[in-house]
Amino acid sequence: MKTHSPAFEQAIRSHDDLLKRRDLAIWVGAEPTFTDRRAETPEWLNNALGPSKENRARQMLAEAVHLTPGSAVLRTVGRQYPKEDLPRWSLGLYRRRDGQPIWPGPADPLLELAPLPLPENAMEDFWEQLAQHLGARGWTVLLFTVECYPTLRMAFRRDGLPVLANPERDPRLARPSLHGQPIPGRGLRDDLAEQGLFLLGMGWPGPEQGLGAIAAPCVELPACGEVALFLELLASIGAAATAAQLPGLILCGYPPPVDATVAWTTLTPDPAVVEVNMAPAPDVTDFLRETRLSFATAANAGLSPYRLNYNGQITDSGGGGQLTLGGPTANSSPFLTAPRLLPALISYFNRHPALSFYFTTDCVGNSSQAPRPDERTAEIVEELALALTLLDRQRNPTPEQLWQSLSPFLADAGGNTHRTEINIEKLWNPYLPGRGQAGLVEFRAFRMPPTPERLAALAALLRAIAALLIQKPQPPRLMHWGRELHDRFALPYYLRADLWEVLDELARAGLGLGQPIISELLDESYYQVGAVEFGGCQLTVRRGLEFWPLLGDALAQEHGHSRLVDASTTRLEVSLRDQPDASLTLSDWRLTVNGYWLPLRQEHEIDGETRLYGLRYRRFKPWAGLHPNLEAQGAIELVLSHPDQPGALQVTLHEWKPQGGGYDGLPTDQADAAARRAERFVVEPLSVAPDAPPLEPPPGSLTPYSFDLRWL
Repeated sequence: MKTHSPAFEQAIRSHDDLLKRRDLAIWVGAEPTFTDRRAETPEWLNNALGPSKENRARQMLAEAVHLTPGSAVLRTVGRQYPKEDLPRWSLGLYRRRDGQPIWPGPADPLLELAPLPLPENAMEDFWEQLAQHLGARGWTVLLFTVECYPTLRMAFRRDGLPVLANPERDPRLARPSLHGQPIPGRGLRDDLAEQGLFLLGMGWPGPEQGLGAIAAPCVELPACGEVALFLELLASIGAAATAAQLPGLILCGYPPPVDATVAWTTLTPDPAVVEVNMAPAPDVTDFLRETRLSFATAANAGLSPYRLNYNGQITDSGGGGQLTLGGPTANSSPFLTAPRLLPALISYFNRHPALSFYFTTDCVGNSSQAPRPDERTAEIVEELALALTLLDRQRNPTPEQLWQSLSPFLADAGGNTHRTEINIEKLWNPYLPGRGQAGLVEFRAFRMPPTPERLAALAALLRAIAALLIQKPQPPRLMHWGRELHDRFALPYYLRADLWEVLDELARAGLGLGQPIISELLDESYYQVGAVEFGGCQLTVRRGLEFWPLLGDALAQEHGHSRLVDASTTRLEVSLRDQPDASLTLSDWRLTVNGYWLPLRQEHEIDGETRLYGLRYRRFKPWAGLHPNLEAQGAIELVLSHPDQPGALQVTLHEWKPQGGGYDGLPTDQADAAARRAERFVVEPLSVAPDAPPLEPPPGSLTPYSFDLRWL
């Protein structure tokens, strides 16, 4: 993995300064995901939960606590998805942004698997000590016990009113623990806290509470609407636990309040990965620092941002690498303070498919986790164009108008507003309890980057585009790409050219990213298959995008964690370029694939001419998929020749070992994976060029940009 010079960090700081001088507050967050690339168990391939995943997350969090002393570990209730009986676990790190310590008490025993020894009567002492500390703040407190966990409880008020509470008359005071209970349909709400009465519980949880394998004293926290209240509560709990000589303490319960003064990062399980929900950062400099921390803690726990397939192919972790833009508060979000931004951004992404596809995952298109609006139907695109025009006529669209006007179009084919390229379900959504009106826009069309620097470069790109559109909103002009969207922009060459248009526009607006950031964005190692030179001509093969079709009914698969698609088709980009000392005319080179003529397209660049074309074929026969009578079509044989060049060059592309058979196990490391990829790209000089004329591709096999071998 390459190292980064100080020039990259300087470029990030310089771009942050550009936005600061323009008085633009655009905060950025991310959800990096990490997997155990050596494991092939369900939890690291497709399941959200499993026997080892939480322990890996605890290792990550323990390392993060070590690197950020004074922060508080919070084990709150995670998300609960359809068909799941209980919420998922969530491990969080809560800290002040100014670096001041936030937790004065005993540490969470993250890696302790055995019960911690307690002094005699320590829990009762802690219970009473905490009541005294809360009372010293002028808060009225009532101590009582209940039959269910947590047994020791106290209710307190901070408004000076007496605590008139009786658990026998008010069942809410004897409510069961949040952990181990399903989340109500209305979402998590603390009815007592909403009335100014805060309920604390103390106990020694068992496995049924869903707090993991650790057995330790625990405090279940109420919902606190204000950061100041929560910090005072933490200070009191920490002081009381220290006075009671507790060796360790778990803080659990409701999620904490968040504002611009605190940062809350959580680790949660997702299919095949541990997901880090990073606290948003005010600039990319801070974002890069926090991202490096996440990558370092993941590596320390044996987790990776990528997978190495058996044949050496590199893929991302499997969980994606979403990015989020917003503001320090919901009301100060740039999407709400500059209401032209979101409509302009939707139009801008529509006109620049590179923003949708250049950094995307292997599964892309309408059946993916992040489809574009124009990947649904032509009618949807027309209606979106009308919606954008009507919004443009509004002098100052309200948050409600933005969300109501655009949310129907930012969804997948089944209407799921989470599975979409630009996700606004947390912008101003009244139907998402507790987190729907945060002023946030999530960008989901990103694979998990292999390095924190790549993720930071993407964050800088999104912030720059937002800054461009805030200061110079563009009119709502949508491109109706039609078939060209999945034909032309499936090839890396055209995506790269489109991305350069974006970068050039940013530079003309005074928002250029700087060469170190641009180099990071344009790194094509993900796409590279192989390259070889012959007679002054370079033949390059890159991975293209393939838009795998969904099998079955989208709505029937809506409540699952993944969808069944036919992933048996792959696409390559084959290109020719002259070397600097070339003496032969590029247009006279002939390229065949499996004996068929490949009609290369001519493209001109500043530094020369390129000839290229796409190539599609079935790489394996799936157990369930389209075209059951179509067999796998490897290996692919390319032959390059020129009438004025003796001999020819044959390149054979293999899916597996050239000598036949598969690999014994997963690659041990990046070098082993690279060796397997190189082994499958077989180059053989031919002493004599083929004299037979190339075959003509059959009808239906050619599009303007690709040759589909499945028609043969």
